Amino acid sequence: MTELEPYVPAGLPAERGSRPSFLRLAGRITTLTGAALALKEGLWVLKTRMEKDANDADRLAEQCAEAEVEPRFTALITDAASSLRAVAEASGELAGAADTMEANARAFGDAHESEYRGVYEAVKASGVQQAKPGFYETR
Repeated sequence: MTELEPYVPAGLPAERGSRPSFLRLAGRITTLTGAALALKEGLWVLKTRMEKDANDADRLAEQCAEAEVEPRFTALITDAASSLRAVAEASGELAGAADTMEANARAFGDAHESEYRGVYEAVKASGVQQAKPGFYETR
């Protein structure tokens, strides 16, 4: 059996097991929000490209039909156009999901900021070493 190495895409933090902190979580939320936004934009570009390619394939199929090309080849081109439209539709749906993910990550980041920024600033300004996370937890 081999040891599996976790895959960490470029730009994402690879740290595991490190102490949680306000800034570390805020950074990860920012990274997630940016990645979701980039994914959404890339998917809209893909959708536009696939729609254009599908239209080009339809036009090619029409030209082939006029030129009396073997019908099975014309049918393959038409099938390719349909597949390109399916990819365009699916990428549009996935872009919608990425948009939702980006909005949720942004809302989570805003909630984290409003909830804990004051605590973080107070701790940094106090100069007193604070107890480990969970020390003040009530059961």
